[in-house]
Amino acid sequence: MAHLVNRFGQPVGPEVTGWEGVERPPHEPIAGRFCRIEPLSTNSHGDELYEAFADDVDGILWTYMFVGPFESRDVFCAWIDAACESDDPLFHAIIDASTDKAVGIASYLRIQPDVGVMEVGNITYSTRLQRTPMATEAMYLMMARAFDELGYRRYEWKCDALNAASCKAAARLGFKFDGIFEQAIVYKGRNRDTAWYSVLDRNWPHLKNAYKSWLDPSNFDEHGTQRQKLQHFILPTRDFTE
Repeated sequence: MAHLVNRFGQPVGPEVTGWEGVERPPHEPIAGRFCRIEPLSTNSHGDELYEAFADDVDGILWTYMFVGPFESRDVFCAWIDAACESDDPLFHAIIDASTDKAVGIASYLRIQPDVGVMEVGNITYSTRLQRTPMATEAMYLMMARAFDELGYRRYEWKCDALNAASCKAAARLGFKFDGIFEQAIVYKGRNRDTAWYSVLDRNWPHLKNAYKSWLDPSNFDEHGTQRQKLQHFILPTRDFTE
């Protein structure tokens, strides 16, 4: 990409004309076909989430999370109480539309409205949510709010570089790998090298069409099995992620 040059002969970035910042994400639900995203609530979601997460008897869900596993329902709900008081991270519950029960958590965080950047994180999918269409739809709905509804310029995903499942999920969803920040965090008494991924607003139209094509009813057979993988729709014009 050619750079602009200032009067001193120095390369500078392109002008962002008319930029006045964006709004913070609202505390409002987002409805999809397979799931619904709504602000996290202890009263509405605490028991359902604790039950869903209890299917993971070994606590493997929490290895790369800053919190958990939780020793009891009360301890878990106390954590939700504290999480609900935060606007950054702004926690959401992921609701299975077929059962109307909460099956996972995700949040917006590191929200920077002045420059139009925020991250999706604290993604904790119970086994009832993993590898389902609603798992992908949940990420699509949150990303659509960021770009379509609010006009953000950059949407980030970060994880422990050793968390292979999270790295694979980011790549599958079309995030571009930006690099690794070594010794970025200490958590649970361990070092974390952080892998960074991102989607930019200029990439969003293609990704949005890919998500919509994958989520279309015609892409699923009578048993709910996908006919084409998400990568089938993302890869044809994926130069921006290479």
